[in-house]
Amino acid sequence: QVQLGESGGGLVQAGGSLRLSCAASGRAFSSYAMGWFRQAPGKEREFVAAISWSGGNTHYVDSVKGRFTISRDNAKNTVYLQMNSLKPEDTAVYYCAADRGVVPGTVPLEYDYWGQGTQVTVSS
Repeated sequence: QVQLGESGGGLVQAGGSLRLSCAASGRAFSSYAMGWFRQAPGKEREFVAAISWSGGNTHYVDSVKGRFTISRDNAKNTVYLQMNSLKPEDTAVYYCAADRGVVPGTVPLEYDYWGQGTQVTVSS
C-alpha cells in the first residue's frame, strides 16, 4: 500500500509560481505511475499531469502545457508539480495519486491511491 501526502500549496498572484510536492511511503513507489489532479468548487476532479514510473513519459492536460512540469525523484519517494504563469482558473485543490498500471492514466478511476490534497489559490 502507498500513502501520499501533498504540500506546497498556497495563495499566489496571477503570473506567479508554486511547486507542489507529494511524498510517498512504501518501498514500491518507483513502480507506480504518478498523477496530479485538481478539483475546483462545484466541478469534477480534473486530470492535470502524469508521469511514468521511470519519469521517461509525461502527459499534460492542454490547459497547463508549457506552464506546468511534472517530475519525480524515486530516491526520495517524491513527485513534484512545478506550476508557472499561474492563472485564476488554476485555483483548486490539487491531489496526487498513484497508479499501479504501466501507462499513467488520465482518469481518476485508473488510480489506486490518493493524497488528501493541497489548496492552490491564484488571485487576479
